[in-house]
Amino acid sequence: LLLLIASTTLLRLALGAGIGLCIDESYMVAAGRTLRLGYFDHPPASWWLVWGVSHLFGSEAPVVVRLPFILLFALSTLLMFRLTALLFDARAGLWAALCLNLAPVFGLTTGGWVLPDGPLVAALLGAALCLARVLSGGSRRWWAGAGLCAGLALFSKYSAILTFAGALLFLLSSRPHRFWLARWEPYAAALLALAVFAPVLAWNALHGWASFAFQGARAAAAGLHPAAPLVVLGGEALFLLPWLWAALMWSFATALWRGPADWGRWLCCCLGTPPILLFALIPLWSSGRVLFHWAAPGYLMLFPLLGADIARRLQADPRPTRYWLIGTAAFVLVALGLAAIEARTLVWKLPDSLVGPGADLEAADWTSLKDELARRGLGGMVVGGPRWRDAGKAGYALGPGARVIVLDEDQRQFGLIRPASGFIGQDVLIVAPGREAAEVPARLARRFDRIEALAPAMITYPDRPAAALALFLGHDLRP
Repeated sequence: LLLLIASTTLLRLALGAGIGLCIDESYMVAAGRTLRLGYFDHPPASWWLVWGVSHLFGSEAPVVVRLPFILLFALSTLLMFRLTALLFDARAGLWAALCLNLAPVFGLTTGGWVLPDGPLVAALLGAALCLARVLSGGSRRWWAGAGLCAGLALFSKYSAILTFAGALLFLLSSRPHRFWLARWEPYAAALLALAVFAPVLAWNALHGWASFAFQGARAAAAGLHPAAPLVVLGGEALFLLPWLWAALMWSFATALWRGPADWGRWLCCCLGTPPILLFALIPLWSSGRVLFHWAAPGYLMLFPLLGADIARRLQADPRPTRYWLIGTAAFVLVALGLAAIEARTLVWKLPDSLVGPGADLEAADWTSLKDELARRGLGGMVVGGPRWRDAGKAGYALGPGARVIVLDEDQRQFGLIRPASGFIGQDVLIVAPGREAAEVPARLARRFDRIEALAPAMITYPDRPAAALALFLGHDLRP
């Protein structure tokens, strides 16, 4: 277990230092430079981590802002081991922890990127471990730990509430544990979780429930899409690795078949079902895009089941399972190495038909933009991004002193810290990547008196020309 934690942490540190920030990471760093009690997209946990570590080290280098999330996943690996060992045994815990690191949606993005999922996963595993301690006959004081971790999970991401609905489902359906519903400890734990989450409620109340409205609108009804759940499940399988997803679902199905009689397996089923089920059903009626990683907290709770099944199969017939584990690890390492080389060097320049137009600019940091604008005498201007994602990339590249706004109705956190309405009448330097550049003159024409096309800026990454970034000068920003 220590070897697994140490080796994967070192690997993530190396990747964190060698690969630039993705769109969401750049946005969180650039829009999170102002410390606030609440934020437009998500609760404060991940924003505060980025703000704290960048001020502690005086740097926004990729490895610095990713450091808290890398360390949190080392903790998550330990917590997965402890939870599975408590429910089953230590060997099962080791295999569950290993498989958690092999699943790309956990081992790569959650474990090393600036996203709300890092603190969410650690807090959810902490809450599940404390709850399992109580249910296995441990001290009632573990309820306090469960409540605290539940509050921290909600302080990380709103979807944590689905996992806690699964905990209630377990208490209702497990006869030996139902007596807890008549005791005060679970309700005290819920109040403790609410107290930790209270600042988020207070901020939303003062801002028209903006964050809740934004997240809730993603499930708004628009029509019936019968095939959409299959698309979402297929995407989730890709994010987990298809054969790993299939193994998780098999373990899930066999645990459901056993029912509440095996309380440890039933607990994992109850905790995992609400996120998986809800995010598979929402696409049936919603016009919004359901991102494949949203259901990850549900799959997270299935890894103890998979770890127990792997431990059992290794005792019965070790060769097939051993080959399956070795093959999965080899595939992940090779794929990760190739992806890291491409992200670092852009050596293969994958075609737009495969990765989409402008993907090279999205994968690379725009850090050379700052020197390019200074060289051309444009360094002190207000910079506008056609979309929030463009503003995030530009804001991270230009540094803390830059004035970056979003020239779109969807301004996200930028609309709270630096609304475009505060720059009416000023000239704005519009920075647009390849996929946005062609539509800038027509889409933003009503926002300015006139728009002037400038020579594009060449982005160098890491030390050679990578892609051209379109520049426009918008004269006299209108209301």
